[in-house]
Amino acid sequence: MIARIDDPLPWAGCVLFWAEGSKKRNGVAFTNSDADMMCFFLRFLRECYDVPDERVCLSVNCFLGNGKTLHEIEAWWLGRLELPSTCLRKATVNRASSASKGVRKPLVHGTARITVNSTRIVQTIYGAIQEYAGIERPEWADLRS
Repeated sequence: MIARIDDPLPWAGCVLFWAEGSKKRNGVAFTNSDADMMCFFLRFLRECYDVPDERVCLSVNCFLGNGKTLHEIEAWWLGRLELPSTCLRKATVNRASSASKGVRKPLVHGTARITVNSTRIVQTIYGAIQEYAGIERPEWADLRS
């Protein structure tokens, strides 16, 4: 079990997933705007679960009108995460509402979502979190996708 490996990478990856990951039963989905955090989580999947790039799906959620095109934003994420363009999935482009104009500056590169469809990986992560934290969450095994 991954929780019994004496290495900070699995511990940190599981805790990041607990905080920021989607709690689905059949897949790992992790979303954030921090490129370094996304790189670290992808490293966790690659090194601890041998996830090849072909199994990684990347989607971007962003605003336009900030000097970047959708293509530039997607290329930026692909480059930062060292993923081939074949991993890219359909982006979500948001439109700023007239009520919020000037209230908040949208993130230039938006957020990225990494998805790996694997019941085995996500259930192993859930088991490790429970072991690390000393908790029981039987509902994680009952989650619907």
